[in-house]
Order: sequence, then C-alpha cells, then structure tokens
Amino acid sequence: MNWNRRSFLTTGAAALGTLATLSPTAEGQLVFQQADWKAAEFSALVKHTGRAKQVFDARAIGDGKFLQGMKNSINGFQFGFGIAPASIKVVAALHGPANLLNFSDAMWEKYPLGQFAQLNDPKTGKPATRNLYLHKTGNTATDLNDRSSIYQDWTIEALQQRGMQMLSCHNATEEAVRAMVTQASLKADPEEIVHDLQANTVPGVLIVPAMVSAISLLQSEGHFTYVSA
Repeated sequence: MNWNRRSFLTTGAAALGTLATLSPTAEGQLVFQQADWKAAEFSALVKHTGRAKQVFDARAIGDGKFLQGMKNSINGFQFGFGIAPASIKVVAALHGPANLLNFSDAMWEKYPLGQFAQLNDPKTGKPATRNLYLHKTGNTATDLNDRSSIYQDWTIEALQQRGMQMLSCHNATEEAVRAMVTQASLKADPEEIVHDLQANTVPGVLIVPAMVSAISLLQSEGHFTYVSA
C-alpha cells in the first residue's frame, strides 16, 4: 500500500488515541515555540533576494518525483532563462511521509522508517533501511544532455549543492513517530525518538514548527511561488 495524505493522517490519528497513556514528558514538545528552533535561519531564507524563488509542497515520497521536478526547475531557471545560480532558491517543504527523507541513513537503519513509509529498497526488495534519495550519484559529467550529468542528478545531496533548501516539519515528525510506535509496537518513548530523529537530520536541513505555516510565510513575505509536488 502506498502512503497518501489520508492514510498517513488516519494512522496518525489512531496513534494519537494512545497519548492519554503517555507520560507528560513524552508530550512536552508537541508544539515548537520560537526559542525551540532556528527561527533566524528561516527568516534569512524568507528574505532571500534571488530572482527565481519556489517552494515545493511535498507530502508524498512518490518515487522522488518532487526531487526530479526541483532539478528540472533549477535547470530551467539557470540554463533556459539564464538566471545566475546565486539568484535561484528552491525550497523542499517536506511534511507527511516525505518528511522522513529529512533524516540520515543512521535513522533509517535504527527505526522502521522504511516499513512505516511502505518504501522498499530496490537492492533488497525489503523495507528500506537507508535514505534512498539522499546520496549523489558521484557522476562528474557536465554535458547538459547527458543523463549521467551532474545536472541530471536529482538526489538530495546533488540538489543541495545547487542551493536547494530542505525543510522538515516538526509536527509531521511528531505525528509520524506516534503512528510508527503504534504500528511497530515500539517500546521507546515517542518523544525520545522525535529528539533522536531531529538531532540526526540530513546536513543542511532546517526544522520548522509547522510546515503549513512556513509555506504561508514563504509565499506572503518571501514571495516564493508555490508548487504542489
């Protein structure tokens, strides 16, 4: 079964029904306040002065299609419209199941993220124990029309090198962890898992309190155009 927004939230809602049995400590960070995250970094992102600015609203992993779309957009801006790379800023606003791509390989190995996301590793045919979309291919070709070119690499690392900013939703992490704890009958305190995940994000990831709010501010104050991915 593929996770869509409805199934994700339904499972999350079922898990939330167990919150009454959790300790107060486990519920301590359900809502991020301004002092809990890097608000200044987000403010700088909002104020980016580039000419071409887009925010990709990604909820589903969907075989990484949103990453391919971001690669195509960067190429279009840079080569089709002649916009300097420094004037291009694309943001991956990840929530829902896509938010799991913000976490390192170590977290995918430690917790059943692949099982929870229904994401199988093509090398093993089993639930992924690594972030399948993280590592760049290592190709160095620069021919724009070569499919093995660096300009056709749509992995997270490759896009980050071209200026893409990854955002992680704190609320989505909280929901996913509680659903995953219920689904996999994990014994760990959900809040401990949340802290562990957020301490081990992919380098460069910026955690925001609520993605729906972050997207709104990027649009209204930062004049980022919105792309539903």
